[in-house]
This record gives sequence, structure tokens and C-alpha cells, in this order.
Amino acid sequence: MSIRTTTRAVLGGRLRATTGLLTGFAATSAAHLGAILTDTSALRHATKPALMPLLAAHSVTAAAAAAREAPKLLAPALLLSGGGDVLLQLGDDTAFLAGMGSFAAAHVCYVTMFVRQGALTDRRRALVVAAAYATAWAVMVGQLWPDLGDLQVPVAGYSLLLASTAVTSAGLGRRTGVGGALFLLSDTLIATKLAKWRELPGHQFWIMATYILAQYLLATGLLRASETPRPPQEARASTASGTTGGFGAVPV
Repeated sequence: MSIRTTTRAVLGGRLRATTGLLTGFAATSAAHLGAILTDTSALRHATKPALMPLLAAHSVTAAAAAAREAPKLLAPALLLSGGGDVLLQLGDDTAFLAGMGSFAAAHVCYVTMFVRQGALTDRRRALVVAAAYATAWAVMVGQLWPDLGDLQVPVAGYSLLLASTAVTSAGLGRRTGVGGALFLLSDTLIATKLAKWRELPGHQFWIMATYILAQYLLATGLLRASETPRPPQEARASTASGTTGGFGAVPV
């Protein structure tokens, strides 16, 4: 078997793997959201911990299938989010704070990746976006503050990191910018629940729907923004097999 044939087979296997993982992520997301709507607690608790690990695995294999290297902090960001998902399901205050800490670490990873990818290159645009999000943050925290009790400081600190993700994600492109905004919206809905504000119809459904979509957009946006050169040998094999370069050939 020639090197070209072997390489083509390897890339084909990677493509099948990333397609399968993406399908698994989509199916698990649909099952989780359906469990929320039908109030099936066992299915809801079983599917939530699987969401982010599946997306992390898909992201790594999608990069490999495109003969590129995924941002090194992407899998940690998604797995830290998955850890936060698990901790938040436990229900007690200690677990909740630990879960918030896990998500805070994930946001540090996201902000670091966005900055490394050049999200703050256009400083004027970044300042305008930062001012808009800072205003929204100040208004929301000011409104929630009296009703948060002992969670005032943790929520304010965490939400500042969350807003930083939203600001830097906007500098990388529309896909990541929408992802950052949806992440902020999802966690804002959680904060209103903590403050015991009146909930929206299907409140928990909208929290998870915006969260899942946010993470997908952030992950795939970072993959598309990756500019790591492809190894020449694999690039030639990909061309010979009829695929196009970059992540356009991979379902993300």
C-alpha cells in the first residue's frame, strides 16, 4: 500500500470519526433538551455530563481530519465546562460554587485563545464592544445584586469573566461573537433564577439551548480561525482524494 493510499485511508477514518462524534453530540443535545421539556429527570441527568466531552472529542478529531492542530486550550475549556455541568447538577451550595469555579477556568481558557488568535487587533472595535458589554454587565449586576444574598461577590466576579469571553469572542468573527453573546445570555438566565426572579416559560430549556449552541459556536469558530499550516504531505494527499483544504472539508 502506497503512502498516499495509507494517508488517504487515515484521513477518511478521521473524517468518519468526527462526523460520528458530531452526530452523537447533536443527538445527545436533542435528548437532553427533550428531557427538560418532558420533565424526564433521569434522562436529563444522564445526558448533561456527556455534552461537552462529546463536543471536545469532535473538535479534536475535526482538527485532525483537516490536518490541523486544534487550539491547545479548546479541549480543556470544554472539559472544564463539562465538569461545571456535573457539579451544578449536585444541587448543594458547595458544589454550585465549585461548578462556577470550573466554568470560570473555562472562560480563562476561552479569553486566552481569542486573544492569541488576534481578537484584540482592532483596538477601536474592541473598545466599543467592551464598553457595550461593560454597560450591560453593570446594569444587570446592579439589578440582581440585592437579590443574590451570599452569592453577590461570586456571581459578580464570574459574570465579569463571562463578559470578557463575550468581548474577546466578538473580535474573532461573527460565529464566535454570537457564541459569546449566547453564553452570556444563558448564564444571565441562571442568575435571574438564583435571584428568584420570575422565570420565563420553559426557563431551564432556554438556559440549556442557548448554552449548547454557544459552546458549539465558540468551538467551531475557534477551529475555523485556526491558521496552523498543514503538513505538505497530508495536504497533497487531501487534494488527491478530492477534499478541499481547511476546516471546510470537515463537518463543524
